[in-house]
Amino acid sequence: MNPLNELLEGQHRQADAALADAELQVAAGDWPAARAAGSTLDDELRAHFRREEAVLFPAFEAATGSGCGPTRVMRDEHEQIRTLLDALRGAGERCDADAWLGLSDTLVLLMQQHNMKEEQILFPMAARLLAARLPALLDGLRPAAVSA
Repeated sequence: MNPLNELLEGQHRQADAALADAELQVAAGDWPAARAAGSTLDDELRAHFRREEAVLFPAFEAATGSGCGPTRVMRDEHEQIRTLLDALRGAGERCDADAWLGLSDTLVLLMQQHNMKEEQILFPMAARLLAARLPALLDGLRPAAVSA
């Protein structure tokens, strides 16, 4: 596996684990723990998206000469996921388990499809196109590299 995939797939798995934890807390009716787990999920995903959008996507777009390819699709999906995260927060504030779990089901499907596209298409392409710049890109894609 290339180092770009290794780093970013690890971030995807962390978000998957945070979502699973939040789902367990919601199902158990432990709203304080559910909100905390949901906040962790929200923070991790938004930070991951910021790093991709500030570091990886611009480098990929510069290398390909286009912002209309896979990065455009990924940015659109990031927006859809952010919208779901906002809705999850609202359902958590209302202690609405049915709404939260329904939104979570949608989020799981969207994240699975999104991550598959990134992991199988975008990241390998980026690793090849940006091989000479990869060490610097990896530094910028690590947590805390890009702030809010």
